[in-house]
Amino acid sequence: MQAKTSMISPLGPMTLLADEQGLLGVWFDGQQYFGGQFDLAAAADTQTPILRQAAHWLQRYFAAGPQPLGDLPLHLTGTPYRQHVMQALCQVPAGQVATYQQLADQISQQQGHPTAARAIGGAVGHNPLSVIVPCHRIVGQTGALVGYAGGLERKAWLLKHEGLAVTEDAMRLADC
Repeated sequence: MQAKTSMISPLGPMTLLADEQGLLGVWFDGQQYFGGQFDLAAAADTQTPILRQAAHWLQRYFAAGPQPLGDLPLHLTGTPYRQHVMQALCQVPAGQVATYQQLADQISQQQGHPTAARAIGGAVGHNPLSVIVPCHRIVGQTGALVGYAGGLERKAWLLKHEGLAVTEDAMRLADC
C-alpha cells in the first residue's frame, strides 16, 4: 500500500510518498514531473513510520543543513539505469557539486560502457526524491545552475543552505 503526506518547507509545500519498503517520492508541490510515475490520488493520505521518519529528516535538513541519510529507507524505482544514477547522486557530498559530465564519466567507469551527460540529465531530472537524493548538487559544465525540476531558485537556495556560494553569474548562465 502506498501512503502520502504533506509538509511545509521553507521552499513551499512538499508531498511525500512511501510504501512498506521505503520512501518512494518527495516533491515540491507544482514542480516539474510532480508525482512522476505514481498515482498520488490512489495513495492513502495518512502517516506511516517511514513518512514520519522522512518528514523528520527533511525538517532537520531545512533547520540545520545537510544530514546523513542514516537508516532512512529509500525505495528506488524506475529502470536499473535510473536507479544507478540515483545511487551515484547520493555519493556527491554536501557542500560540493559535480557536473553532468563528471557523473556520466563515473557511471561509465562503474558500468563498463559509455553513457552520455544527456542521458544522465534525463535521469537526474526525473529524480523522484527531491532534496533527499541530492540532484540539486549537479550543475552544468561551466558551473551554471541548470536542470532542476523544482526550479532554479530552489536549487540555488539548497546549494546556499549547504554552504556553497551561488553567484549571479551562475544564475545568469542558467538562463541562457
